[in-house]
Amino acid sequence: MMVVTLSIGLSGATWNQLGTNSVLVAALAQGNAITSPEAILRYALPIENEPIRKVQDAIEDISNHLRGKRWPPIAKDVKRASFVLTIRSDKIIDGVPSDRQPQAEKLLENVKTEISKLQEAVKSKDTEQVWLTRRAILNNVGDIEALMVEGFPFDVPTEYASLPQLKGRATVKLETTKGDLTIVVDGYNAPVNGGNFVDLVQRGFYDGLPFLDSEDGFAIQSGDPKGQEEGFIDPDTGEYRAIPMEILVKGDETPIYGATLEEVGIYLPDLVLPFNAYGAVALARPSLDPNGGSSQFFFFKFDSELTPPGFNLMDGRYSVFGYLVDGKETLAELTKKDQIVSAQVIDGLDNLVEPQNS
Repeated sequence: MMVVTLSIGLSGATWNQLGTNSVLVAALAQGNAITSPEAILRYALPIENEPIRKVQDAIEDISNHLRGKRWPPIAKDVKRASFVLTIRSDKIIDGVPSDRQPQAEKLLENVKTEISKLQEAVKSKDTEQVWLTRRAILNNVGDIEALMVEGFPFDVPTEYASLPQLKGRATVKLETTKGDLTIVVDGYNAPVNGGNFVDLVQRGFYDGLPFLDSEDGFAIQSGDPKGQEEGFIDPDTGEYRAIPMEILVKGDETPIYGATLEEVGIYLPDLVLPFNAYGAVALARPSLDPNGGSSQFFFFKFDSELTPPGFNLMDGRYSVFGYLVDGKETLAELTKKDQIVSAQVIDGLDNLVEPQNS
């Protein structure tokens, strides 16, 4: 079993893999990082439409001020989003393929309606209504952005053609002994890691497997099959399915494969899929082998109240392939006494591309 524990000292946080595996060091630095999994997933969509991103930026930024009830900057954010919608709605629609534009137009009208409601809620300083309306706007904005995506953004290296790939996104529901967890798997940015996970879910591989939590409660892991093996043995080949590191740095066209970012000389990277959010889902692996992951995965139980948000050295050492979007309370309660009852792909299975040699 590839197990991790976390201990906190003056120099940061240290992850120790037990048994034959060695150490992963994660030193957390302060910063104004995005910690919402939904926001990370919105920004991770492979689109380049400036007006819709400006609307999103403005509405996302409200959360930075709302808890402190800083109404002037909140009003400024709303005004900024409204201005973009007034003068650049046509550019937003132009960024959507023509056959999807009618759907996008309806969503954009919803956004404009909700913006008007948001202006009134801010004017009356109704905190609860601002939260609710902000969420509705961002849901619609995210749907518009999803309509903008055309095709797949890059070619996966041919050396990984024998592995399943997720060419888009999929939603997975894990039923556990404590309740349900819903994960969005992001194949746009981690097609090999995401494809492996979705394929194993579809095979029923995870059904009945136990969890193992870290000593300090900052991660909980599963995917260790019964018996001596530490990963998935492909029944077609009889061999261990090894999954590579797969990490996309913002600004790069393709992910870096087969090595940690430290090994290639990239430190404190700004990643498309970072470990900023509570419930980030990542591939477990032997610490000395970037290409040795297989079926085991873990949830990073990042606590923004106790752990400063921002870059950390887990980014680039393990590869994130998805985020928990529902079931935060359930995740917090899981221990090594619990298990996955069943796992099911509830959306996006059509984005799974089976291996070419299968």
